[in-house]
Amino acid sequence: MKHTGCFRAGLNSMRPRCIMKTKELTKQVRDKVVEKYEAGLGYKKISRALNISLSTIKSIIRKWKEYGTTANLPRGGRPPKLKSRTRRK
Repeated sequence: MKHTGCFRAGLNSMRPRCIMKTKELTKQVRDKVVEKYEAGLGYKKISRALNISLSTIKSIIRKWKEYGTTANLPRGGRPPKLKSRTRRK
């Protein structure tokens, strides 16, 4: 098997270390999840109805309960090397 950099070097197991990311769900889909949850449907039923994984449903509902929104929240990350003024030039 070819080493792609996604596997841990030096270990005998060939379990992937990184998992491929998927695209974010649209705000309309996340709102639909919350709408179904408020209507009394359980996580499994919502998951089956919208064909979204159970863990995704749980995280959308958890975020909605905690922050009261389904919008994408700002993420952490490395600060930019260039200041905005330098980038504009």
